[in-house]
Amino acid sequence: MPYGIDKLIINSPFDEPNNHWKYKPEEKKFELTEGRRPAGYVRASGRSRSPDDPGEFVEIPLVNKIRPRVKKWREEGYPGVTSVTKRLLEYWNDTEFREDKRFFFAQIEAMETIIWLAEAPDKDKVGIDIPSDGGEFARWCSKMATGTGKTVVMAMLIAWNIINRATYAQDTRFSKNVLIVTPGLTVRERLQVLVPDSEGNYYDEFNVVPPEFREKMRAGKVKIVNWHMLAPLDESKGPKVMKKGPESDEAFARRVLGDMARARNILVINDEAHHAWRVPPESKVKGLKKGEIEEATIWINGLDRINRVRGILRCHDFSATPFAPTGKRNTDEMLYGWIISDFGLNDAIESGLVKTPRVVIRDDSQMGKDFRSKFYHIYEHVKDDLNRKAAPEEPLPDLVQHAYYFLGLDWLETYKEWKKEGHKVPPVMITVCNRTETAARVNYAFIHKRIRIDELSEADKILHIDSKVLKDADAGTAGQSSKAERADALRRRVATVGKEGAPGEQVRLVISVGMLSEGWDAKTVTQILGLRAFSSQLLCEQVVGRGLRRTSYELNRETGLYDAEYVNIFGIPFSFIPHEGEGGTPKPAKAKVMVRPLEEKKEYEIKWPNVIRIDRTYKPRLTLDIENMRPLQIKVSDTPTLAEMAPVIEGKPDVTKISDIDLEKLSEEYRLQKVIFETAVDVYNKMKPDWKGNTDYLLAQVIGLVGKFIKSDKIVFDTIWAQSEKRRRILIILNMSAVVQHIFDAIKFQNAEEISLVLDSFKPIRSTADMGIWYTGKPCELTKKSHISHVVYDSTWEKNMADELDRNKNVLAWAKNDHLGFEILYIDQGVVRKYRPDFLVRLKNDVNLIIEVKGRKRQKDTTKEDFLREWIEAVNNEKRFGRWEAFMVENIADMKQMLDNLSTAKPPQNL
Repeated sequence: MPYGIDKLIINSPFDEPNNHWKYKPEEKKFELTEGRRPAGYVRASGRSRSPDDPGEFVEIPLVNKIRPRVKKWREEGYPGVTSVTKRLLEYWNDTEFREDKRFFFAQIEAMETIIWLAEAPDKDKVGIDIPSDGGEFARWCSKMATGTGKTVVMAMLIAWNIINRATYAQDTRFSKNVLIVTPGLTVRERLQVLVPDSEGNYYDEFNVVPPEFREKMRAGKVKIVNWHMLAPLDESKGPKVMKKGPESDEAFARRVLGDMARARNILVINDEAHHAWRVPPESKVKGLKKGEIEEATIWINGLDRINRVRGILRCHDFSATPFAPTGKRNTDEMLYGWIISDFGLNDAIESGLVKTPRVVIRDDSQMGKDFRSKFYHIYEHVKDDLNRKAAPEEPLPDLVQHAYYFLGLDWLETYKEWKKEGHKVPPVMITVCNRTETAARVNYAFIHKRIRIDELSEADKILHIDSKVLKDADAGTAGQSSKAERADALRRRVATVGKEGAPGEQVRLVISVGMLSEGWDAKTVTQILGLRAFSSQLLCEQVVGRGLRRTSYELNRETGLYDAEYVNIFGIPFSFIPHEGEGGTPKPAKAKVMVRPLEEKKEYEIKWPNVIRIDRTYKPRLTLDIENMRPLQIKVSDTPTLAEMAPVIEGKPDVTKISDIDLEKLSEEYRLQKVIFETAVDVYNKMKPDWKGNTDYLLAQVIGLVGKFIKSDKIVFDTIWAQSEKRRRILIILNMSAVVQHIFDAIKFQNAEEISLVLDSFKPIRSTADMGIWYTGKPCELTKKSHISHVVYDSTWEKNMADELDRNKNVLAWAKNDHLGFEILYIDQGVVRKYRPDFLVRLKNDVNLIIEVKGRKRQKDTTKEDFLREWIEAVNNEKRFGRWEAFMVENIADMKQMLDNLSTAKPPQNL
């Protein structure tokens, strides 16, 4: 067998899979294995946190027990079924009649399994027990990967029920009244094709119903609602004379069911059924989001009410990821126990039904701690920056910008190829962000060409999704008409991305917060970037699933299979997620010490101004002492210029199938003068808010200063690779945020005529009294001159420091900066970071000290010093917070001398 995967797609989409690729962890290779992949999924084993965790296979035993029985039943000619059902099955499997509208095997098997459970002889089903979800009606779940055609299966399910019930009026195994529940308006509208007499309905479109049965479809009713409709009305909130109390079950059923309000024995279909789970006891929902619990509760409780007064024949769940959250950290989501069939993502990839996810596995810069490319899970490396309430114009971290250059260049090549081939719609890149502020920064960066790919910078071709407005629109509760119209227009644009002649036709870039809504069926997604935490493999698969739909369903004539299509992914760790293992003998918890501020030691409280930013007034004529500027060191080893992608199957990348994205092509677009100008524009944008004079004059000055700096020898590269001018330009482009910040800081520190503080309006002063109670198992001791009860030691040096501060005659109060929240924001290499000095001290003459342990000095240490020095200057200029000083100390003797020297200083005004 080959070391890697020579041909990813190995199965026909129309036949039962007869081979699968199996990963052999002991050899780190894939092996083509005969037979079908068992139903189940692979999760992290918990035995290893390395990328080589082999994982463990979790079987879905019920499905693996049902599959061979359904296969045998199929081969025997479907014994036990009604004549209507027999005709439907033969019609659905008639390959000559269907030609280009053949059903996929995944669709046929899902429907066959449902029919087998309902109609096959009881003797064939001995030992098959479908677990309940805890409710009073039966649930059967069909697990189908995104893109495998579950909407068509729903049409087949509805037709099978309605036609059988219309033919056999007394056969209660079937129903002619169908209620479909969806997670929102987007899905509800997409599923209108399941209403028999609707325009473009799937019964006609996909030849689901034989001609002789089409008239019988008129006997049925199909009602589609989003789950919000299942929320109870509280009629007590009406006018006083009309108060009726809470809505009864009968009134609820009439309202929800509408024109089939009198129907009984209703068939229910839950689309995206992973939202419809029964909430566990209150003790077990800790950690779940309120919205998740509310949605699940309303959805299931509403069905319970309908069942009580009308009766539910059966509830059919459809989902690619039918898991219910447990609410526990480091615990896999709970797989639905009532799954009856499974055609998972790996099966869909090997049958060519969906695109193959291709993840970045390495690049030519320094890797993360797990030896993976930092592009693999970007958020982990920049979460401090992305988790703050930053303004839209604040630059993105360099790692994020690098990722956009790679994916943007990849998108651009795809765009040019599609355009050459005559495609009318462009490929689409998706970004999934952690919060609205991050999405706004990404949107700003593209529109203002901070990410310098012109084809992705056209505002009217960027779809920036306001998640709250979209959620309101999807619920149909947007409020005011103007707001409702805007929300509806946004939702329609979202729903039609990549569709010719529709509002979303020309969208190239989608920037969203959280998850894109279900029902988003764009087929033109070619790149996905994740800028959020991914705490579970389920979440990874749900996000990636938004980009898996194929653009072409044309078979390769030579092979009879689909050709592979790919979606390239950065930032989504589409592999096993490490979690804490289970088992073993429980160990007693280590005793912990409570650390807190003590009211009886209030005299040792230390206060400080809560600075959120520092404003400056600049000199009218700017200068820059380049000769004495600190050099900017750009590490080539930290700057990726080449990223390699590999397809993923069974949670592991196939490293023999590598494709790369090489950024050296960027140098063709950027000559030196363009680099200087665009750098100057970014510096200018940072200075403009504080500039009091003519802004044109400011830009002219900045262009001159930036040009001198970039042409100087003050940009230092750490390898000879960067000696050519072309490569220097590439590295400057990729490190633009760091270059801009370095020049801006130099101009700022050399030309600030006046600086002033801006304090947090909510809490302008913070102190040691604000520290919350926390517990530690580390070495610690009670303090004497500190407001905080204990000092926790991370090193011997810290213990010696604390001892000296407690006994030194010049010290009035002190506190180790641990859980205090005293921090100074600074920017290093284009990333906003938090500087937390080691100790705060107040001397007897009320001089306030910020003390830092001095170790090996690095560039970011000198950067921290500059921002700390500016903070000290700004605070002292205010003359109302006392005198502040900052010191780096290497040993106790130096600290003693420093305390003695400052103790003679003139006492400043108290805080």
